[in-house]
Amino acid sequence: MCGIVGYIGSKEVVSVLIDGLKHLEYRGYDSAGIAVLHNNTIEIRRSKGKLNELAEMVLAQPVPGNIGLGHTRWATHGRPSEENAHPHEDCKGEIVVVHNGIVENYLSLKDELQARGHVFVSETDTEVFAHLIEEEFTDDLYAAVQRALKKVKGTYALGVMSLKAPGQIIAARFDSPLIVGLGKDEYFIASDVPAILNHTRDVIFLDNGEIAVLKQDGVKITNLDGEEKEKAVVRITWNAAQAEKAGYRHFMLKEIFEQPIAIEDTIRTRLGEDNIHLEEMELSEQQLNEIEKVVIIACGTSWHAGLVGKFIIEELARIPVEVDIASEFRYRSPIISGKTLTLAISQSGETADTMAGIRQAKASGSKIISICNVLGSSIPRESDGTIYTHAGPEIGVASTKAFTAQLTALYLLAIYLGRKRGAIGAERTKELINELRRLPHLAGNILKEDANLKKLAHEFSYYKDFLYLGRGINYPIALEGALKLKEISYIHAEGYPAGEMKHGPIALIDEDMPVVTIAVHSKTYDKMLGNIEEVKARDGIVIALATEGDTEVAKKADHVIYIPHAMEIFSPILTIIPLQLLAYYIADKKGCDVDQPRNLAKSVTVE
Repeated sequence: MCGIVGYIGSKEVVSVLIDGLKHLEYRGYDSAGIAVLHNNTIEIRRSKGKLNELAEMVLAQPVPGNIGLGHTRWATHGRPSEENAHPHEDCKGEIVVVHNGIVENYLSLKDELQARGHVFVSETDTEVFAHLIEEEFTDDLYAAVQRALKKVKGTYALGVMSLKAPGQIIAARFDSPLIVGLGKDEYFIASDVPAILNHTRDVIFLDNGEIAVLKQDGVKITNLDGEEKEKAVVRITWNAAQAEKAGYRHFMLKEIFEQPIAIEDTIRTRLGEDNIHLEEMELSEQQLNEIEKVVIIACGTSWHAGLVGKFIIEELARIPVEVDIASEFRYRSPIISGKTLTLAISQSGETADTMAGIRQAKASGSKIISICNVLGSSIPRESDGTIYTHAGPEIGVASTKAFTAQLTALYLLAIYLGRKRGAIGAERTKELINELRRLPHLAGNILKEDANLKKLAHEFSYYKDFLYLGRGINYPIALEGALKLKEISYIHAEGYPAGEMKHGPIALIDEDMPVVTIAVHSKTYDKMLGNIEEVKARDGIVIALATEGDTEVAKKADHVIYIPHAMEIFSPILTIIPLQLLAYYIADKKGCDVDQPRNLAKSVTVE
């Protein structure tokens, strides 16, 4: 959520800031603003709404200069408005700040500051930073920020400029992502890599409690106590073009069609003939054999991937698995020990609740393995090992290729654990690996049928409620299919285990209720046919996913979407693709903002 961009160099800063913020739109926002330092003045432009409104404002009121900060805000404290938009100033208009995160003690800080004469003009928690730094400033902006941060409780990614220190930007980070970009005689800060990829691929990922000082002659990074830190420079291997639409109508559609490549890239170099190579696990065979339980923690779509992971790991590795929504896990007392393996799943690697769950599990002695798509992000840095997915940048807020890449990583992990622990032998492993190799091709075949899904979507774009039913390993896919539809089309949709239909949802079924059933060949195939008949007996409209060549489902369903035959354990990676396309085409037909659905953000970095 929210986005930060900062620049110091020789370019006109406004174009750098606006371009960077555009590349962060996927994070979700409701207002935007920039601050530019030039000729001993700080010019601020802010607006509620989309970035084009800010861009038009800047065009009408130009702001020259080559040092500045930009921000897109997603409201937490205070309604979306111009006065609540960032950047925020101190009383004298000499210090400006942009901030992502939440200041938990801002009310007490605000009361103290107001008692000492400070005047606040916004409803935000962020404004306390500007006033704290104002109080602490003597002759060194870095020292003032350093002292101010020690008074703050909460999370922050912070950018600071001041008229009293015109040649520098101060940046700081705690539990909210922030990177430093290194160019030729120019430097950047940003919430995420896409914001600066048009300018540099060399970045430094700030860790918790670190402060960066950016000047035109270089960057210095310290901890909160002022001790200088040596930081690795990471070379980003994907380029800015990968974050563009490449001719597709929306990023989401592009990313759906990139799934065969994402699956292929995630398994590449990791498949042996009868074993899986996961050196990044960084756990010894003894540690793997001592695992008594796996706990998966995740949020949203990643949680659905975790539910599939439970089926996979229990079947192939024969280890009991619990799957927790991270925001619930962190507020209960889970039974975790040194023989528990905690698996955290997060596309961004910055999900706040998942991060908190990791820390809770670590405090109980658990080893942490993460599945993540973003190199160098926070969750991998706090994990004992990370299985990186290689989906590339995912810009659409509704996750698609990141989900199938997560599933792919879970297959790799489950086979790896099963083989290491002796739960599956060489022949079974070889069979599974051969099927894994087929998945990119099978996924590509499904995408060739998108014209049929487009026609189906147009027919069903006028309905107000959907029910999604699945069993076994495809029950989580029913949840994910329903989530995709409601996220981007704003149609109410509910995913349910088909065997539970008679315990409530059946009361809703009538001629106005489309029911999407996942009825591919499986152990519960006959049961799913029975569920379809129950829906039809109540005049429900059935859209069925079935395996190619299945004629029985076609006799019972109103519409059939066929997917290629695959081993049942791998079917989720195929059944989700047509459901993503169905949701996309329905939302597009309705004229919805597919890439940036209302009220949603790509990375939920605050609780």
